[in-house]
Amino acid sequence: MKHAAISAARIARADMIPKSVPVWQQAMREAVTDVAELLRLLNIPAAAIDLADTAIRDFPLRVPHSYLARMRKADVNDPLLLQVLPGAAEEIRLAGFVTDPVGDLASVRENGLLQKYAGRALLITTGACAIHCRYCFRRSFPYSEQTASREEWASALAQLRQDASIEEVILSGGDPLSLSDSKLASLVAELEKIPHIQRLRIHTRQPIVLPERVDDQLIAWLSKGRLQKIIVLHCNHPQELSQAVIQSIHRLKQANVTLFNQAVLLKRINDNADVLTRLSKDLFNYGVIPYYLHQLDRVEGASHFEVPDEQALAIHQQLRETLPGYMLSELVREIPGEPSKTPLRK
Repeated sequence: MKHAAISAARIARADMIPKSVPVWQQAMREAVTDVAELLRLLNIPAAAIDLADTAIRDFPLRVPHSYLARMRKADVNDPLLLQVLPGAAEEIRLAGFVTDPVGDLASVRENGLLQKYAGRALLITTGACAIHCRYCFRRSFPYSEQTASREEWASALAQLRQDASIEEVILSGGDPLSLSDSKLASLVAELEKIPHIQRLRIHTRQPIVLPERVDDQLIAWLSKGRLQKIIVLHCNHPQELSQAVIQSIHRLKQANVTLFNQAVLLKRINDNADVLTRLSKDLFNYGVIPYYLHQLDRVEGASHFEVPDEQALAIHQQLRETLPGYMLSELVREIPGEPSKTPLRK
């Protein structure tokens, strides 16, 4: 009944939205940004949570209603809630946890254009996300200084035209699908004109946290053009895979998009072989290839999510013994300056 009531309310709101405003954009505007409201909607008393004003101020709460609807009410340990709830643990400062844990700023070639690996370049297209995950490795990224916004695409595109070694462009952020389809289609049309670029990769969490984003307009431009389209989703827990998310994945598959998933290994959320086994099986059943299982990027404010390497390796060994090889995500860490992701092995 809870989900039915929420769905009815959202349908009613959708009927009131001007037709010129996509439903997903309205859903982003309506995201919960107040901790007190979040706790009230989940029937959780504020006294049950160790909150921190500093964490909320420095990295504000943002949770779409469609994601909130998948959380268990009155459960302070819900694995989806733990990913988004600001807490006092974020104020802990430990050696090795920094504001730029993966060396983004050292990889800048042009405003908003990064290159870390051979043959691939990454565009920081926006700082906006539908959701603020507390472990985000770019939670302190200077987006105002390092974003290839529409007005500044020209210089980044010029760099890409001059470097024939670049075969693949990765759209990242923030979340690139926070941009309107007209902006994205315009950017992709320019990339299509660069003959040595063969593949377009999009790293996004939106089809998982805001499945409304996968609409006719998105599918329209994804389905066109010569570039191979790859979308890397970010799903950490099988509870995130609602029926609406499954439908969004199905639509992307129908548009001939290759789908991968990368998850982050997170303490108290998915540091369990049974949970990760179910996640891999569910994703594969829906047409998504499990790709990477990331060790936490050591961003300042996220130390409480870290799973020790020894435990991570033990969990991964259990997955290896349980899953067929094609469902086994590779356990990796990103080390600044290295030419690729670094696999963790015993």
